[in-house]
Amino acid sequence: MSRTSRSRTAVGALVGAALLATAGASMPAFAGSSAPPPARSGANGPAYDRVADFYGAYIDAVTDEGSGHLGSQLRTFYLTKDFRTRLAKWESREHADGVLRAQDVPRAWKVTAGDSGAGHTWSTVRLTWGSAQHPTYTYLTVQSDLATKKISDIKAKS
Repeated sequence: MSRTSRSRTAVGALVGAALLATAGASMPAFAGSSAPPPARSGANGPAYDRVADFYGAYIDAVTDEGSGHLGSQLRTFYLTKDFRTRLAKWESREHADGVLRAQDVPRAWKVTAGDSGAGHTWSTVRLTWGSAQHPTYTYLTVQSDLATKKISDIKAKS
């Protein structure tokens, strides 16, 4: 074997090793573990699931720069027409986001199912503000129509 052939073989081996090392470094951490990869799922479930879906998507939309009209599109899909009208009046009067009942965007949210009756169901939404070390919370009562699962009212929980 010539000196040039050995150099090419050595360079090829180094390049191959570098490619394998790079590929291994880019594999997700769970690839070698016995734990399953993270997963999420969903279903067309109760109205409070729809409330959770709405708050998750809405907070993402108002947090992300350049999301365009997504926040208003989500409102159109998830909120009743009558409530959107009342919400616009509340926002004009209070100078705040009526869905969040605040001028800021929370860092987390949690939805808990509540009571149902007279064609409606109520959920409690807990919004988390502040740092992880010093969180503060606000609570909202969200009313949904059982027939459509659309949100028909949001009020600060007393």
